[in-house]
Amino acid sequence: MGPRAREKVWVVRAGDGATVGEIVTRMREDAGRAVAEGRVFVGRRRVTTAALAVTVGDEVKVGAPPAVGGAKSAATRVRFVEGGLIGTVKEAGIPTVPDHAGASHSHVALVARELGRDAGSLHVTSRLDREVSGVVLFAGDLATASLLRRAREEGVYERRYLALAASRTLAEAGTWDGAIGAGRDPRHRAVGGADAKASRTRWRVVARAGEGVALLALSPETGRTHQIRVHASHAGAPLLGDRDYGGPTRMTTASGRVVALARIALHCARVVVPGPTARVEIAAEIPDELRRIWAELGGAAEAWNTALACSVAAPAVSSPSS
Repeated sequence: MGPRAREKVWVVRAGDGATVGEIVTRMREDAGRAVAEGRVFVGRRRVTTAALAVTVGDEVKVGAPPAVGGAKSAATRVRFVEGGLIGTVKEAGIPTVPDHAGASHSHVALVARELGRDAGSLHVTSRLDREVSGVVLFAGDLATASLLRRAREEGVYERRYLALAASRTLAEAGTWDGAIGAGRDPRHRAVGGADAKASRTRWRVVARAGEGVALLALSPETGRTHQIRVHASHAGAPLLGDRDYGGPTRMTTASGRVVALARIALHCARVVVPGPTARVEIAAEIPDELRRIWAELGGAAEAWNTALACSVAAPAVSSPSS
């Protein structure tokens, strides 16, 4: 596999051209295609027409095109459709919604194409970070969006996450309830950060392996940005592969073999919500790559089944929030 294409950036100079299309062409890109794929930006604004005027000093960005094979058959992305409720499974490496790399490769775009719908008609009711896999729910109409919003408010929107964390000292179970706000880097979050909001995650150590690796079962009760990743890092148990929050990207096995992680070891395995007629459970298989990493670190295969089925009810005494 060759090197991955990178985002291109061009700062407009006098004589370069008067439109986005002219600038993108100078960057040796197909302007029409790049704009159609949602990969072109002027500053932070996504461009919708190549005829958009530019001025000297404007910064034009063109995101890398989707990798060949990256938008593989979406036959297994959509797992459940009833009324306006759409249950899907997102793989790691794909953003839930359009980002600066473009729009056509996002999970919502892929799901919309599979369903034969316009992506704008799908209401995102849950999001997973780019390098996190698992269940993502969409509402196909306003009534379902309202139903799912009420489910969150009433505490009947249930989620089960599984994660691999780096920690030798984490207790057996607990609750992380540190309020989460903006971090110093605006792309990140932090416990006690600016404009922090109440946040709560219940967790349990299901099994341990290797040099201080724990398989966690987690149930977030709130839905803050990066919540599980921030809570785990703050507790001294950053998730494997999560470089933004201090997680190791390489682990060494007992035999001295180095195991590299190309993603965050976090997976949304199950979501249970009220459906149009009855409670609905949507599940996402545990990715082979996470099973492999766990096995290479000496983890028992059956621990995954335990992680899916075990209780993560809050203990009598919660763990410290800060």
